[in-house]
Amino acid sequence: MTFKGETMRRLLLAAMLATTAIPAMAAPADDLHAVIADHWAWFLKSNPIYATALGVHDYDDQVGDISLAEADRQAAQAALFVKRLDAIPAAALSPADRTNQAILRRILAEQVEANGFGERTMTLSTLGSWFQGFAGLADSVPLRSKADFESYLTRLALFPKFNAQALDITRQAVAGGYTQPCVSLTGFEKTITGVITDKAEDSRFYAPFKGARPSSIGEGEWAAMQARAKTLITATLNPEYRKIDDYYRTSYLPKCRKTFGAAGLPDGAKYYAFMVRQQTTTDLTPAQIHQIGLDEVTRIRGEMDVVARKAGYASRAAFIQALRTDPKYYPRSASELMGAAALQAKINDGKMPTLFGTLPRLPYGVRAIPAETAEGSTTAYYMPGSPPAGIAGTYYVNTSKLDQRPLYELAALTAHEAVPGHHNQIALQQEMSLPDFRKYAAQFTAFVEGWGLYSEHLGIEMGIYDTPEKDMGRLSYEMWRACRLVVDTGLHAQGWTKDQAVAFMKDNTALTDANIDAEVNRYISNPGQALAYKLGELKILSLRHKAESSLGAKFDVRRFHDAVLGQGAVPLDVLEAQIDEWIKREQAAG
Repeated sequence: MTFKGETMRRLLLAAMLATTAIPAMAAPADDLHAVIADHWAWFLKSNPIYATALGVHDYDDQVGDISLAEADRQAAQAALFVKRLDAIPAAALSPADRTNQAILRRILAEQVEANGFGERTMTLSTLGSWFQGFAGLADSVPLRSKADFESYLTRLALFPKFNAQALDITRQAVAGGYTQPCVSLTGFEKTITGVITDKAEDSRFYAPFKGARPSSIGEGEWAAMQARAKTLITATLNPEYRKIDDYYRTSYLPKCRKTFGAAGLPDGAKYYAFMVRQQTTTDLTPAQIHQIGLDEVTRIRGEMDVVARKAGYASRAAFIQALRTDPKYYPRSASELMGAAALQAKINDGKMPTLFGTLPRLPYGVRAIPAETAEGSTTAYYMPGSPPAGIAGTYYVNTSKLDQRPLYELAALTAHEAVPGHHNQIALQQEMSLPDFRKYAAQFTAFVEGWGLYSEHLGIEMGIYDTPEKDMGRLSYEMWRACRLVVDTGLHAQGWTKDQAVAFMKDNTALTDANIDAEVNRYISNPGQALAYKLGELKILSLRHKAESSLGAKFDVRRFHDAVLGQGAVPLDVLEAQIDEWIKREQAAG
């Protein structure tokens, strides 16, 4: 080796040692990915039941800490994550990572802000309370192995502590004046007492033990597990639910509010403004949203008049009256309703390839809403599944009050809750190559529910509204969501009463009295949530019109839908930016 070569070798070695001795500065993308990983690990630890549902079994012996002290700790940790995100220069990130950074920051910042309101103590709701969520535990976690069933029984035994935390929070809510309006609580006690059964075998908690014994569990072990479950139900769970019922009847109900809207709560106007911003992902004011609702109501009424005349009726009101009162439009049994819902779901399944290039692998099933919540629940809802845990999605249908569940609504209802609506969108999101927090925790209501309502509109292209009755059912559902903009803002920002809200809904929709009452109770109990549907749908429709106008003959509806759903649930401003970029790429394509 020549001297020159040896000198070069030494210089290279010195350079290598220098770079080893001084740690390299982490790139902004690495910093972001570290925050995302740290956040997700923290999220799973803070939500142990959801972790199990996602196939993470590190916390299978836990139900989570729901105390206010823990909420404060989590808000403080969220604020630290925000600080770390803000230290990362967005300009140095890829477009995809800029989106990840912005979405995670938004979620965390809203968590911090929400924790500052006393409304966080409002644990009772017509949309769901802690005791109903716990009663559905078996539907949320995998139950296939011996370890799964042991985890399930362990969690059932932890309910007293969980329940004590929830009741403590509720007592603080009552003391602070954060209670639900009296008018929204009619029959609410059934959601508590309906979980209690005389026989342990009839309990929802025992349902997993009625099926076939898993092959990994011996007969003796299975019998022991069944006996343990019965003991937990009779000696632990039933007494705890009676404790909730006693507290509700003797302490909560006497303190229910006589006011109707958020304005009747301490700092209610500020809280409502936050909920409007969070739920809609817009900066629209309640007054602006109220007017959008009124404009939509006027437009849809005109379309209803046209359909009524085609059906041979003199007016919209006459057709709606016939739809509300003629027995032929209503199921005679729960099985008839479930059969019709299942048939509609399969019809919709067959239409999907005409509208989408990418479809989810995860299937979905159709089930009845649990009896103890059905009477006060909405018409239907969707429960996401979990590909990692082997849990299918579920389209839940309300089989109570059959004379209030018209069959002509099923086409629109199924399009929204199953496919092409919630199941299609959420299952696709769960299967995407996105950070886990975006696949499983980013559920922006305006996007998710906007897509559900847009899916009802897609039913026109699918040809599922093949009778005037079904078409009026679709329009009634659209009118229902337009009325929400008026009613929700009316109740929470303009001093409306429940009677005013019910009258407005009855005058403008074909919904039955039971559905209207349940819906208005929902708006009263959950300020702002109902605004997301129509505003999200209007945004997606406007983006489709923009794409059709910009692309002309190059517009492909399947590619458009894949683009809308291709990044999972996002705020509406992010969606608009994504579709604008997609349009540019489509224009540039050969």
